[in-house]
Amino acid sequence: MVSLVSHDALLPAPVLVVEDDPVMRQRLWRVLGGIGYAQDVVSFSTNLAEARTYIDKQPLGLGLALVDLGLPDGNGIELIQELRALDPAVPILVISAWSSKEVILGALQAGATGYLLKERDDLEVSLSIRSVLRGGAPIDPFIAQHILAFMPAAPLHIPIDETDALSARESEILEWVSHGLSNREIAEKLTISRHTVECHITRIYRKLAVTSRTRAVNEARQRGLLS
Repeated sequence: MVSLVSHDALLPAPVLVVEDDPVMRQRLWRVLGGIGYAQDVVSFSTNLAEARTYIDKQPLGLGLALVDLGLPDGNGIELIQELRALDPAVPILVISAWSSKEVILGALQAGATGYLLKERDDLEVSLSIRSVLRGGAPIDPFIAQHILAFMPAAPLHIPIDETDALSARESEILEWVSHGLSNREIAEKLTISRHTVECHITRIYRKLAVTSRTRAVNEARQRGLLS
């Protein structure tokens, strides 16, 4: 993953924005520029075909992807699945006008890191992108209400094979993840490196068979690993 230096941090790059609406593309570029991204590391694709062509030319992978779902040649969920298969750690933020339960679940199950509605203002978009870059999993408040509405009332205690059991450290890190802390904040809490936290989270994903922080927390709760 390539990085560029901004005034306050290393910003993961390159960035791929998949959006067919020219007005929205201008908005997102304005927000990314405000965060500190240089123009030469941000690329825009208007459909799935363009996005796939761009991805094929990035041997080191992406630093960040902002993906719309309703695209002229298909659904952005397909691209999310492909990106997640290529790099389980790449941050993928959905910014879409779609807000149905089926679409939301589909995007999160495909591996989206977060989900934001296009109706949010530039400040809210900026905060969500910054959260993703810090290791967070921002969910639009309206969407969060949907998720809570169809979550089971009681956790399902699904047995976990002993070989896939979480270690004490992994359980501790997952507990902090469930409280919304970023990788950097967890590292500071536990006095370990951010890289070590990321390695633990990767193992947590593998053991729980998930691809995002939100799904890891939900799966752990269903298995009775989190309160």
